[in-house]
Amino acid sequence: MSVEVRIGIRDVAREVAFESAQTPDQVRAAVAEAVSAGTGMLELADEKGGVVLVPVTALGYVELGAHDKGRVGFGAH
Repeated sequence: MSVEVRIGIRDVAREVAFESAQTPDQVRAAVAEAVSAGTGMLELADEKGGVVLVPVTALGYVELGAHDKGRVGFGAH
């Protein structure tokens, strides 16, 4: 299961959005730890094995959403 992560960066119009293989609880813990430290980087892994680094001082917000795998077909439920 993956989680959709959207990060708002201060003074930047576009947000950073990616799918993370981490659980929502792991992402929350990483954000809380980085913010409580006050300096340094927020480091999150994307589902392709990459790493997203954001300076904590630039964080505007972090939004988590459940990833719903795309549906195939035209059937109605």
